[in-house]
Amino acid sequence: MGLQRKSEHNGQSDASSFSSGDLQYTAEAGANSSVPTYQEASGAPVEVNSPLGYSVGWITVIFLNLSKMIGTGVFSTPSTVLKGAGSVGLALFYWVIGFFMAGSSLAVYLEFSSYFPSRSGSEVVYLEQAYPRPKYFLPTVFAMQSVLFSFSSSNAIVLAQYLFRLAEAQSTPWKLKGVAVASYSAAVLVLAFNTKWSLRFANAVGFVKLVTLIFIGITGLVVLGGHTKIEDPKANFRDAFAGSSSASVYGATNALVKVAFSYAGFENAFNVVNEVKNPAKTLRWSAPLSLLLVATLYVLANIAYFSAATKEEILGSKVVAASIFFQKVFGTSSASRALNFLICLSAFGNLLAVLVGQSRLLRECGRQGVLPFTKFWTSTRPFGTPLGPYTLKWALTVLMILAPPAGDAFNFVVDLGVYPTQAFALLLAIGLLLTRRHRKRHNIPPSGYKAWDVVVGFSILSNIYMLVAPWYPPTTGAKGGDVSFWYATYCAVGLGIIGLCGVYYYIYIKVLPRLGGYTFRQIILQMEDGATAHKLVKVPNEQLKTWDAEHDATGRERGRDEAISTAVDVKHDRV
Repeated sequence: MGLQRKSEHNGQSDASSFSSGDLQYTAEAGANSSVPTYQEASGAPVEVNSPLGYSVGWITVIFLNLSKMIGTGVFSTPSTVLKGAGSVGLALFYWVIGFFMAGSSLAVYLEFSSYFPSRSGSEVVYLEQAYPRPKYFLPTVFAMQSVLFSFSSSNAIVLAQYLFRLAEAQSTPWKLKGVAVASYSAAVLVLAFNTKWSLRFANAVGFVKLVTLIFIGITGLVVLGGHTKIEDPKANFRDAFAGSSSASVYGATNALVKVAFSYAGFENAFNVVNEVKNPAKTLRWSAPLSLLLVATLYVLANIAYFSAATKEEILGSKVVAASIFFQKVFGTSSASRALNFLICLSAFGNLLAVLVGQSRLLRECGRQGVLPFTKFWTSTRPFGTPLGPYTLKWALTVLMILAPPAGDAFNFVVDLGVYPTQAFALLLAIGLLLTRRHRKRHNIPPSGYKAWDVVVGFSILSNIYMLVAPWYPPTTGAKGGDVSFWYATYCAVGLGIIGLCGVYYYIYIKVLPRLGGYTFRQIILQMEDGATAHKLVKVPNEQLKTWDAEHDATGRERGRDEAISTAVDVKHDRV
């Protein structure tokens, strides 16, 4: 296939470009990497110098991932996983399966990040580049879905619950909501004023979380060795798989979903790739290390719980598994309070890590130009932080804390955002194969990293399972799930919302321009803080040929001589 290559000299960048059919590609290197980013030109432009700085080193990469993975799940989820698995042995095995599922998806992210080393935003970029046509379709759908579900109300509510436990105070629904709002507001304020020091603070909180799990894991091994007052610490491991046959398909799926959710966050550092110096090399070892570290600690924590308490105690308890462990081993109220403090700190660290990652993801959605108010999403003024995305996340989170009543409605809202994410995860794994094909067809040089085909295949299959399995009904009937209404309502509504985002794209990008007699084209916005973004503008159809002659594929204005030359070519094409 013949390619047309040239260089753009516009005072802002020196980007090589080439075309193939209706696709236009550019190659541009950011200051964080010597490897150029080859991408389809309709995607957000490369920010040669990151306006957010370069404060993310390998330590921050590890703790961004670790802090998002380790929230409160590892302290409370084990009882739910045990109930679904039916046996201690199978429950432990599920945590290992979850590690392999997360690891296969991590390999997909690593290969994508090696292709686009100067683009932050992870899925935003990777889906944009894997599916460049229909033009703006997937960026629009993903951006709208990301905005609609950019709330962290469940994490804030969980933190509030543990704060009341720590204070040994009684809560009411509105007291709980008030503390949740205050907690989330504090997390936003920690991050809003300085990127470098806020990341350092998040690292410190992540370090405490790491030490907490290490302490639980080591203490569990001490218990298992018979060096504490626990009478028979190996009781749950003698016939570890007893009860596995009683597990239902719904229960097993529910358990695996909870495990997968506990590993969610292994991809968080990929949201800040353009803030990492030499990201391909740094991420290649630090991101897998964070996942391996968390998986090891998860398994050790579960072993600790099962060594200190009986299977029945864990299943029947109304408190978190970690609380049972502390009560059994230390037997003091002060130990329980210490645990609650550590869980509160862990939950707060999770809020920080999610805010950092998703603010960059939303910012990248805004840089694509498919959302209105481009400057709101993209600008880093006045503090060098993404205040626009922080503000949106705060507003939506507060709304989702205050609006839904407690109980089924709140649980439904929490689950609603999970299923669309799984759908995009499947598209991402398949999109890697498409991206490989695009790059090979256009003779783009190899990036130096390629995930094993079998690993990518496993990622695709595991994501298909996570999409299909939740539709399998529970043994107790259609209303026997986690909510009192139809068990798969959140799946259907989640897919429906993605469909509505697709309808929005069709009306906004296709129908309205056809009725209005214009076509969308993109221009480059260069802001005072150094931020760069695309903005969609309406070009009347009768001016389209002139516009295309005067602008390159990225939306930058051509030099005068080049514009005249291109205009002549356009005229000849029409002849």
